[in-house]
Amino acid sequence: MFTVPIPDLIMWFIVFLFSLSFHESAHAWTSEKFGDYTGRQQGRITLNPIAHIDPIGTLLLPLIGFTQLGFMMFGWAKPVQTNPLLWRDKTKANIMVSAAGPISNLILATIAFVVIKVLLLSGVMGPPAILNYFHVIGPLADSSSFMEPLATLLSVMLLLNITLAVFNLVPVPPLDGSHVLESLLPYEMAQAYDQIRPYGFILLLALIWLGVFGWIINPIFNFVIRLLYGI
Repeated sequence: MFTVPIPDLIMWFIVFLFSLSFHESAHAWTSEKFGDYTGRQQGRITLNPIAHIDPIGTLLLPLIGFTQLGFMMFGWAKPVQTNPLLWRDKTKANIMVSAAGPISNLILATIAFVVIKVLLLSGVMGPPAILNYFHVIGPLADSSSFMEPLATLLSVMLLLNITLAVFNLVPVPPLDGSHVLESLLPYEMAQAYDQIRPYGFILLLALIWLGVFGWIINPIFNFVIRLLYGI
């Protein structure tokens, strides 16, 4: 069972829903810019999480992660449907529409990073008592009670969106990175690469279980923390 405080988990889940909604909206919005209005017609260009919730990926798996691990292991929203036949410049569109989701998460992570850095430099907040997935910044001893949830919100916004961006850029179907890579490969190699698509989810679970994703994301987390604290 988890040992993370319930308020932190609630904050995590709120940020998770917002970040996934921003991610999927970015896919639909970018597809529209290339001539495909499917996402708008289906109501996917919105930050309302109800439009993006997938019962398993957005609710069930995060709940299992919360109760068993103390944090959400991974998850996803309902994929945005696109009609490539409507795209102008189809190769460029496929790359940009696929990359739009991870880029949107990097935007959110950058905003959180800048705000945290400003708070650190101004002395409003400082290092947390324990550095973990929920806290990369903490309120000072004499801070108001509002500062603690703000610190949690900013910490989760930063680390969660880094996680979502990097995770989705992994070139394993059905993740966004697989569509980007497939568009960049020569035709014959792209056709061969497409053959692994039916097994992509199994491969993805295997990589997570083996800890491969941790090997990728942990050095990135450490680099971001060093940038924040100048160490």
